[in-house]
Amino acid sequence: MDDDTLRSLKVAYAATPRNVKLFLVLANAHLERSEPEEARVLLEGADLTNAETEDRHAVAEICIAVGQPEGALRIAADDSAEALVLQARAHLALGDTESGRSVYRRAVQLNPTLEDPELAESLAMKIRDVAGGDRPRLRVISKDDTVDAEAENLLVPDPEPVDFSRVGGLDEVKKQIHRKIILPFQKPSLFRRFRKRVGGGILLYGPPGCGKTLLARATAGECKATFYNVAIAEVLDMYIGESEQKLHALFEKARTTVPAVIFFDELEALGGKRQFNREATSSKLVSQFLAEMDGFAQNNEGVLVLGATNVPWAVDAAFRRPGRFDRVLFVPPPDRPGRRTILEILLKDRPCADDIDLGEFSRLSSGYSGADLENLVETAADSAIEASIEAGHERAICADDLRQAVTEVRPTTLEWLTTARNYARYANEAGHYDEVLDFLKRHGRS
Repeated sequence: MDDDTLRSLKVAYAATPRNVKLFLVLANAHLERSEPEEARVLLEGADLTNAETEDRHAVAEICIAVGQPEGALRIAADDSAEALVLQARAHLALGDTESGRSVYRRAVQLNPTLEDPELAESLAMKIRDVAGGDRPRLRVISKDDTVDAEAENLLVPDPEPVDFSRVGGLDEVKKQIHRKIILPFQKPSLFRRFRKRVGGGILLYGPPGCGKTLLARATAGECKATFYNVAIAEVLDMYIGESEQKLHALFEKARTTVPAVIFFDELEALGGKRQFNREATSSKLVSQFLAEMDGFAQNNEGVLVLGATNVPWAVDAAFRRPGRFDRVLFVPPPDRPGRRTILEILLKDRPCADDIDLGEFSRLSSGYSGADLENLVETAADSAIEASIEAGHERAICADDLRQAVTEVRPTTLEWLTTARNYARYANEAGHYDEVLDFLKRHGRS
């Protein structure tokens, strides 16, 4: 809000000091302008005697924002779920976490949709029950104690959590992930009431370089879960039985750090079709993987297993059974708006000339994957660097650099789409590749 508008509203509020709605507009405007002291002064002189319940809750939010949690407890003193959440936040600000936990539990019992994992974590309250009950635990006999140590080395948390803001395009896929995956992590109590479990398995498939790994990392970041990227080459072992033990140790480690996301890239390396495996050891590894995902002897509540593959037709069909990778999402090459967003992200913080029209290059890069677009920008940057060295001073990336790069960098998704088209046409009895057919039809490659 600009200064003139703010002054005009203050004049109006001075004439009507009991106008709670106008007070809220002014106070929130000060907070948006990073002026908490002005909002606090406004709050101290406010007449809130006639405020309605909804407005009182909004005033309590302002009290917490300006560092007056005692006022929030007074103004939001009713027993509604919304008020109880505000009271929990106020108790947290006062350092009274025990009272905060108590009222937060009551709030979630009254209205599970208000569940706030960040608030619960701040109150140091475990909100997910991951106990295995009276079910038996699977005992794994190992010849030594190196498996657990290897699990510690293999399951390294993501050092830099990311969210969907780092993922260009893929809006429809992100919507599906938010609805099917992220919400159960954010509102576990609500989903338990409908007997929906938190976790499970999701298989991402599509052309290489289209963002499956980044999407998996962003999903973990949105869930506020620990993200483990499993190095498959380190799981596989030349000694019989060692690969199965390592896989079990990985799942056991993740179960102790819920909420957790385990990500297996190139899933077909661990879960390839058993009828094509000549070695019995490969079939045993697939069986062990399936057993871990079933959670028959363990509780996988709060553990999400994400798999990614470029060849979904090579993954054993048993993985698609409900309860395993029962949610399969196609990650297509980015569309034109998605390519524009990706180019904008890739060019950010680089010296760029004013003649670059992102709309032009999003149109010229049809069929490019995210990795192809990154290669495109890197190639253009190389040209600008060479020109800078020749000129003796820095020259920004210009449109001509990108146009030249378009002629050098070709899309890598076309071969995959050709192969996928054949499977979608002739091996789609269960409808697994309907999304691929829809994509090909929309983009004229059917």
